[in-house]
Amino acid sequence: MEQIFNLKLSQESPSPKRCVWVNGPVIVGAGPSGLAVGACLREKGVPFVVLERANCIASLWQKRTYDRLKLHIPKQFCELPKMPFPKEFPEYPSKKQFIDYLESYAAHFDISPHFSECVKSAAYQETLGLWRVSTSRTNPDGSVSEVEYLCRWLVVATGENAECVVPEIDGLSDYNGKVVHSSEYKSGDTYRDQRVLVVGCGNSGMEVSLDLSNHNAFPSMVCRSSVHVLPREIMGKSTFELGMFLMKWLPIWVVDKILLFFAWILLGDIEKHGLKRPKIGPLELKNKQGKTPVLDIGALAQIRSKNITVVPGIKRFSSNGVEFENGEKMEVDSVILATGYKSNVPSWLKEGEFFNKNGFPKTTLASTWKGKSGLYAIGFTRKGLAGSSFDATNIAQDIALIWKNQTIRKNPTTPRLRRCISTF
Repeated sequence: MEQIFNLKLSQESPSPKRCVWVNGPVIVGAGPSGLAVGACLREKGVPFVVLERANCIASLWQKRTYDRLKLHIPKQFCELPKMPFPKEFPEYPSKKQFIDYLESYAAHFDISPHFSECVKSAAYQETLGLWRVSTSRTNPDGSVSEVEYLCRWLVVATGENAECVVPEIDGLSDYNGKVVHSSEYKSGDTYRDQRVLVVGCGNSGMEVSLDLSNHNAFPSMVCRSSVHVLPREIMGKSTFELGMFLMKWLPIWVVDKILLFFAWILLGDIEKHGLKRPKIGPLELKNKQGKTPVLDIGALAQIRSKNITVVPGIKRFSSNGVEFENGEKMEVDSVILATGYKSNVPSWLKEGEFFNKNGFPKTTLASTWKGKSGLYAIGFTRKGLAGSSFDATNIAQDIALIWKNQTIRKNPTTPRLRRCISTF
């Protein structure tokens, strides 16, 4: 059985839009979440098409991460369904090792995304009972062609980190130094002996500041809001693993108290270094607001030794420096915006019932993976790769049940499909 059927909608147009019937779901995004869904569907014999706007899988990891990046939690909590990490990999795999794992995963499950194909819009057509997914594809010769996919199921796998967040800061456009988002940062080697302002104190801000310090730069890290900093390990065990174990037996607020007690014992009072802790515990804050606690891998020691300076919120930039909210001024050579990412779903998905205006499912965490009319979402639970693996299994089971009952016995070129094509 062929998975797709190509049909030109116009023979006269110099650049005819092609219509492609997909006898299965269309998966938007070829990151870890999209690959996980594809693997689970492949195991169940359900055909699918994966669309990816970049020219590689896991483009966030391959193109928008710094060189020193490693997984912050043990590998057993980051592996995708049906295929564990190689045994020889360390407990915290490096960026290269994780990318190698994803490449092997895609090859093992024969997942071949349509690269350089950007989804412009996706809308459900009630009269057809199908999703219409319009894309713009960049061809090898540089030309651009438009394609429209018709499918019964749409899986949104673009995740929480699709677009960089660049805040509007007074005077930033007048600043004459180099300004980059952390997605463009690779190594502190190019910042040696520079005064660098890192805007943001999350995991990226902390790790970029640490890398700059290790390369003999002079980083100052903006800590405008409160942040939880926890040790990566407690008594030789992963803090994340310990937290997950304790939550099987204790309420989340009690687990938070235990983790914060160990953090105080191992890291000391971080507030005297300019880092304010939130009033809500780290796990509860993650569940309610999606704010991930920082797992310290050495940045706090550099802060204590004054190799990383913690500074307050920014009031405005000048041509050669910055003024902070407390009135102090500082000259800086470069600025790195470690200000995170956001979902891009609202920009292309024409649907307002399942996703909110911020690009996250409106439903409770227990049912964020399934909407109506064959719409699914993966990678939006704020529970990392473990959450994506759980979602992938549920999505594949749900689609496979319907597909086997309604699709496998039917000829793909049904009168309904002919009626659908005749509407263009």
